[in-house]
Amino acid sequence: MEEWKKTTCTMCGVCCSLEVKVENNRIVKVRGDKDSPVTEGYVCRKGLNIAYHQHNADRVLYPLKKVDGRFERISWDQAIGEIAEKLKKILQEHGPRSLASVAGGGEFNFYPLRFLALFVDALGSRYQYSSANQEFSGRYWAHGLTFGSQLLELVPDYVNTDMLMAVGWNGMMSHHIPQTRRVLNRISKDPDKLLVVIDPRRSETAKIADIHLALRPGTDALLLKSMIAIILREGLHNQEYIDKHTGGFEDILPWFAGFDVEAALKVCELEYDQVFRVCREFARRRSCLRDDLGILMNRHSALVSYLLVVLLAICGRIGVPGGDYLAGGKMYSDPKDPKTWWTAATKIPAIGGMFPPNVMPEEIMGDRPDRLRAVFVLESNPLRSYADTTAYEEAFKRLDLLVVAEIAMSETAALAHYVLPCTTTYESWTPAPMDAMIPSKTDEGLLNVYSRMRRPVVEAEGEQKDAGEIFTLLLEAMGLMPELPDALYQAAASGSLRTYRDALIGYVMEHPENMMRVPYIAVKTLGKTIGSAHLASYFTGFLQRSKVKQDDAAKAGFEAGPDQGLALYQAIVDRPEGLLVGVQEMGKNLGRVATKDGKIRLHTAEAEDWIKEIEPGEEEKRMKSDPEFPLILMAGRHMDMNSNTAMRDPAWNKGRRPCTLAMNPADSEKYGFSDGQTVRVITEAGEETIEVEVTEDARAGQVVIPHGFGLVYNGVKFGANVNRLAKNTNRDFVGTPMHRYVPCRVEAL
Repeated sequence: MEEWKKTTCTMCGVCCSLEVKVENNRIVKVRGDKDSPVTEGYVCRKGLNIAYHQHNADRVLYPLKKVDGRFERISWDQAIGEIAEKLKKILQEHGPRSLASVAGGGEFNFYPLRFLALFVDALGSRYQYSSANQEFSGRYWAHGLTFGSQLLELVPDYVNTDMLMAVGWNGMMSHHIPQTRRVLNRISKDPDKLLVVIDPRRSETAKIADIHLALRPGTDALLLKSMIAIILREGLHNQEYIDKHTGGFEDILPWFAGFDVEAALKVCELEYDQVFRVCREFARRRSCLRDDLGILMNRHSALVSYLLVVLLAICGRIGVPGGDYLAGGKMYSDPKDPKTWWTAATKIPAIGGMFPPNVMPEEIMGDRPDRLRAVFVLESNPLRSYADTTAYEEAFKRLDLLVVAEIAMSETAALAHYVLPCTTTYESWTPAPMDAMIPSKTDEGLLNVYSRMRRPVVEAEGEQKDAGEIFTLLLEAMGLMPELPDALYQAAASGSLRTYRDALIGYVMEHPENMMRVPYIAVKTLGKTIGSAHLASYFTGFLQRSKVKQDDAAKAGFEAGPDQGLALYQAIVDRPEGLLVGVQEMGKNLGRVATKDGKIRLHTAEAEDWIKEIEPGEEEKRMKSDPEFPLILMAGRHMDMNSNTAMRDPAWNKGRRPCTLAMNPADSEKYGFSDGQTVRVITEAGEETIEVEVTEDARAGQVVIPHGFGLVYNGVKFGANVNRLAKNTNRDFVGTPMHRYVPCRVEAL
């Protein structure tokens, strides 16, 4: 008898809802879940191939310890006990600054990462290295200055917009919003709407765009400064919105007055008339934008994020229907605050409470007494996901303790002293990465909030544990778990969530010093009763709810009151396809701005000198080609054939050309390469061999290699590891690597 179960994809952050057919504990068929209110049956080929992710020869089934260069199976008690003793010794001798965590959400399964973060924090360390800060540190910096919170992000209202501008975003392949291809195709085919793409290459999204600004690689800051200058010069800005919702407008006018737009666009290799049309339409229409790695890991990435806020704000496009709305939490790690930690060797401050993994090799190497010596890695593969693989290999070998909690034997796990096997998303209860905020299709003034809970669809075939349980065991072994009263265990065993809630709240009120231990306490008590560490911890998020959240949930049909959280939790658990859990008013969206006066801050001293330096002549000098490295490598490319490095079995791409060096025909002729030829790509960081793919989609002067390859599966390397080619010191002031601007040369073998 066939059995279909509801779950989600794990291959990108949208996590499309799926139905999987399971036979003999194996996923054998996959289809989109038409019952999902978030994705409505939408799925791409990545989601259809999740069986290769779940069932592969690299799965880690048991705790492993490296002995004389080889891994040996050990018990959980031995693993937890030995790790705790080694860690205690390191901390006693070198202090908490010798400890760091690396978290990535390798399955786009971010919930377990909180356990690692709280574990390291409990031991006195604030060195949390995050995959998010590999990509978004510049955006965090910009949004902290302009919105007052580094963790607020801009999300396009693609439902009600008349114009969507994709800036360095190839949504047809990278997704990032629910049902992306349906959305982009709908806008592209609507004669009353406009799709604009800003991207050096002819991406899949650019191919369906109404306007494609194929700018020169690395000139994004010049282009955006030009666009803002045009809008201000032509009087296209929204003065009423500016006066009401922004501060510092008059102070930024000198930044753009007299700017030589024509010369700047010449450096960008763009036509003035086309750029002017984009500016005019963006200012006059109900417009929004979406940016991505094309600018976030490029030259001036942080400043570009800042300029995007200025562009949206002067056009009145933030917090309004059809524009961009604000989502996310409030946090500002002030570099000037003495409580804010900085990295010891590279002098990078925490941004959004986290650090960029790009600088970690330098924090480990050397003989400094304050260097990193112990690292815990969860659902992350630095040796294939972060810049400069060679630097990481050398650094990780210097560690006194490397513990990797992972689902598969990744390249990073292969270097570890201990490997702890985690359950996958398909073997455990795990909430989808975040609530989905989707503009209402029936009322443009509303934002609908949906939640989804992923439940187990197959059973673990070894001794894997939820990450939440693993770090609860480690916390206990370190002597940091408080002694809990029998009454709390009894309440958990009662079968009544209301009884347990009241008992847990009562305990925390008596012991407020243990507030930060609540997720672990829930795992220790409720987790044993319901059989899931993650589900138990998730429940604690519903203990107390703010007035705003209660009101939003009430609009979705959940009666406000002391038991609203219980009703929400149970409904989410019972509805794996997802359900509406809140309704927000677009008119109140700007209330999320966290500056002191509640206004978007356009002028800041931190950005002023930098913006003034963005001039055509200076930029031309800075981008002058190096004869040794005449081409610009785009190190990373979203496509249907790549994913995160937990997708290890290359069989899912059998018969395709998933990892090639995309090269423009003009360059292939200039340098004498042919389609299918194997070449060597060389940068200051290293070299890789790869097959050439001659295509008009690549821009002349720029070559492209996709990420997610160079994996060693069953002992065989498949594809080129593009991170071997990215130098970790080629970065900006917040540690973001310039993956989209890597000088290189290509040689025949």
